Amino acid sequence: MSTEIEHFWHCYQQTQFLLTQTFSPLLSFAIITAHNPRGEILTPSQNRLLDRQLQRHIVKLQYPYRSVVGCSLDKQHMEKSWAIPMDKLDAVALARVFNQNAIYYVEEDLLQLVPCLINYSELSLGSFSARVSLVSELPDIYS
Repeated sequence: MSTEIEHFWHCYQQTQFLLTQTFSPLLSFAIITAHNPRGEILTPSQNRLLDRQLQRHIVKLQYPYRSVVGCSLDKQHMEKSWAIPMDKLDAVALARVFNQNAIYYVEEDLLQLVPCLINYSELSLGSFSARVSLVSELPDIYS
C-alpha cells in the first residue's frame, strides 16, 4: 500500500463530526461524502458540484438524509457529508460511484470505518456520539 493511502487511512480514523442535532443511538446509517475523490484535494467549487451530484443521487434513491460535516481534530480539514439510513453494502456501492476511499457506518452508536476503493479491513472506531460536536449551524466550507 502506498504511504499516501496509509496516511489517508490514518487520518480517516481521527475524524470528528459536526451535527446540528443528535441521532437516535438505535439508528444505523452511513456517512458518505463526494468531496476529494480518491483523496485528491479539489477546489471548493469542484467539491460543491460533486456534493450536489451526490445529494441528487440520494434523492433519486429515495433515502432520507441529513447533512453532516466530517473534520480533522484541528478542524483545518472539513468535508460536507450526508448521513443516510441505508444498508452498509449499498452505502459502499454508492461511495464507489463517487470514487471514495472509505465511508463511515454507524450501528447502535458504534462507528466503523469501511474501505471502499482501498484494500484495508473494516475498523471499529468506538462510540460515534463521542466524536460528535453539536453546532447551531454547519460551517460554510465552500468559501
